[in-house]
Amino acid sequence: MNWHNLTIDEVYQATKSSPGGLTSATSKERLKQVGPNVLEEGTKKTAAGILLAQFKDVMILILLAAAIVSGIVGDLKDTIVILVIVILNAVVGFIQEFRAEKAMQALKHMAATQAKLLRDGKITWLPASLLVPGDLVLLEAGASIPADLRIAESVNLKVEEAALTGESVAVEKVSNVLETENLSPGDKKNIAFKGTHVTYGRGSGIVVATGMQTELGRIAKLLQEKETLTPLQQRLASFGKKLSIIVGFICVVFFVAGWLRGEDPMKMVLTSISLAVAAIPEALPAVITISLALAAKRLIRHNTLIRKLPAVETLGSVTYICTDKTGTLTKNKMYVEEIFAGNILYSRSKLKQSLQHDHETDLLLHAFALNNDVVEDENRTLKGDSTEVALMEVAREHNTSTGTLPRVAEIAFDSGRKLMTTFHTYNERIISFTKGAPDVILERCKDLDKIPVLQQIDQMAANGHRVLGFAYRYWDAIPKNPNSKEHETGLQFLGLAGIIDPPREEVCDAVKQCKSAGIIPVMITGDHPLTAKTIAERIGIVSNSEDVIVTGQQLADFSDLEFESKVEKIKVYARVSPEQKLQIVKMLQQKGHFVAMTGDGVNDAPSLKKANIGIAMGVTGTDVSKEASHMILLDDNFSTIVNAVKEGRRIYDNILKFIKFLMTTNSSEILVLLLGPLIGLPVALLPIHILWINLVSDGVPAIALSFEKAEKDIMTRPPRPPQQGIFADGRGLHMLWVGMLMAGIALCLQAWSIRNDLHWQTMVFNFLCLAQFGHVLAIRSGKDSFFQVGLFSNKLMIVGILISIALQAVITFVPFFQPIFETEALTFYEFILVGACASLVFFAVEVEKLISRRKTKHNYN
Repeated sequence: MNWHNLTIDEVYQATKSSPGGLTSATSKERLKQVGPNVLEEGTKKTAAGILLAQFKDVMILILLAAAIVSGIVGDLKDTIVILVIVILNAVVGFIQEFRAEKAMQALKHMAATQAKLLRDGKITWLPASLLVPGDLVLLEAGASIPADLRIAESVNLKVEEAALTGESVAVEKVSNVLETENLSPGDKKNIAFKGTHVTYGRGSGIVVATGMQTELGRIAKLLQEKETLTPLQQRLASFGKKLSIIVGFICVVFFVAGWLRGEDPMKMVLTSISLAVAAIPEALPAVITISLALAAKRLIRHNTLIRKLPAVETLGSVTYICTDKTGTLTKNKMYVEEIFAGNILYSRSKLKQSLQHDHETDLLLHAFALNNDVVEDENRTLKGDSTEVALMEVAREHNTSTGTLPRVAEIAFDSGRKLMTTFHTYNERIISFTKGAPDVILERCKDLDKIPVLQQIDQMAANGHRVLGFAYRYWDAIPKNPNSKEHETGLQFLGLAGIIDPPREEVCDAVKQCKSAGIIPVMITGDHPLTAKTIAERIGIVSNSEDVIVTGQQLADFSDLEFESKVEKIKVYARVSPEQKLQIVKMLQQKGHFVAMTGDGVNDAPSLKKANIGIAMGVTGTDVSKEASHMILLDDNFSTIVNAVKEGRRIYDNILKFIKFLMTTNSSEILVLLLGPLIGLPVALLPIHILWINLVSDGVPAIALSFEKAEKDIMTRPPRPPQQGIFADGRGLHMLWVGMLMAGIALCLQAWSIRNDLHWQTMVFNFLCLAQFGHVLAIRSGKDSFFQVGLFSNKLMIVGILISIALQAVITFVPFFQPIFETEALTFYEFILVGACASLVFFAVEVEKLISRRKTKHNYN
């Protein structure tokens, strides 16, 4: 029901209530019907459920099957190693998901615990959970709003709704009817919402919605929407399913072929397990988690706190950044930008040099300084209403003295008159300064040509300014009972002030960087469309006639098809509701985009959770928005997001590098195991060898890859297409041909070593380990040569490779480890031969990059 369209009497009628409130008997009956005034949680995930969900991945199930079979045939070493890997992976996943379950709890804590109301005609305090529709709640400064209320009485009642609407200025509440039907929560001036706070004045309100029927309850329902998987999670899930099918098929074919050839079935079972273990990159989940954690640690230095680790790589794929205006793009501080005085429009930046100090201009500055309730603290910091503080700052800049002009009377501001008047002693006379809506001020002024002033008001408003008018009048004595009718008429016009929350200085460059990186910034705000348009044009979000600006009301009128056709052209959304924010995110995702959404209020929580990456504000953000987000901006600054995107792209590039690195190794192991027996060679690798290669020899250099510096074109290329798979951009082909090269060299080395009666199995095992080190050095950059990148530009890589070589030497040469890993000590000649063969892989990949660079240069020319 549109409660804001009903009169107070109609609301009492609809809720079957009265100005004396409900009776205790009626409220008990209603409580049974509507239930308690609390927020309900959706199906809550238990700790056990979250833990078990970590074992649903197909690759994990194949590894578990391999562990069970290894245990049955008596190879406990492999079983223990595989189980340790699976359990560690599950613990990491469990910790991440368990932390994400707190958003609903934070939302519940926001609700008021006690409410002051009329019951049985008497004032009483009750738990807010017992409120029912029809109750009459009494409001005063400092009180929390316990349910959605239709305001019945307002005496200068102001409610701070920043948590719900995102706008920091307290809203003056009224009791009269609002005519417009479809209004956003921020425009419903006669409704007070559950979870907000009274900052000033007093009043009363009739409860019209409780629990999940309130605006806060609707947000709670939206929060129960399923979270979106990150790009990498989507790609790895798809890759895992495909890989598992291929692995299963290869293992069955391999076992059946061997069995038909008369091979020992037990031997074929063990070899099939080797194949399964070889195909699955066991180190990948751990390496990705460690790399993301290290990146998250680095991002803290850039004022970005990562709550959910996959968010780091999501930053690299973002195509849209939907950002709030107030505090993120702007300074969250009102500022007087333009002053109209003596028929001249002054810009604030040139005000000191150009302002003509005549009598009326000086009076205007005194009006700025005196007609307000701003106070100074001990540090001379101005405290009070943000608009009045902005006016006071202008007066201060011009050394306007206020100490000699004490206030002797006043007519307080109210929303009906839209005026405030103060009276002061001035040159042995009384002067009154009146401030308010410029159109109302003009009506009260005499001896004034209003047309040029009205044109100036329209121009300033069109520039997105909040315009205030100022006037004065002299009196012979202090008025005994100041009133509007008598003392706010016959005024002399002084001038106008154009006030705005200006853009942050660094935001323009950040928006430019976004656009050059192929990311589209979009503004979503609860502010007025004209103000939003002005800021968007200034910072470059709106840059041409094709960029569309829509209001929440216009958006509500769009059909799904109409919105789908326009969503990629809309650059500014003004006055939107929480459901509409969620609708924007979903529609962009439906169009194939990866969306980053910023927010600080409770109203932002559902869209933050649904976005591919939800970004909460660390300074102004509510606990609910922080719990629902993936990352938190510690300085609430849009440019920090752009720096985080750069880091996200770097880490995503590096993740793709180590996927390429790990999968190349795995493809070489599969080919060695498959092709060896086909050409009459014994099985070259045991399961323990493969696990060692996949975890230790692969793992340490792969983690070091995450420290590689960003490629030169990191912020001048478009985002990776969301649909782009892991094998795109030639990565799949690289994994295949380098894997074939490594397998070919390994099989040749195996055949030659058997013929010459050398330690063939240990030589093949060591070759595959050392070949990986050559490969990882070559793929540190996707384009530049290793010699251009430099040996020591990633010192951790060198340290990682040296540690891996040392560990390889230990399990090869130390007698204690030889029976565990089934290795034999190599001679010096064998070790040098293995090293020389491994270096071929490094040079082959360097030649591939050289050909690629020349081809790119030729195409460019």
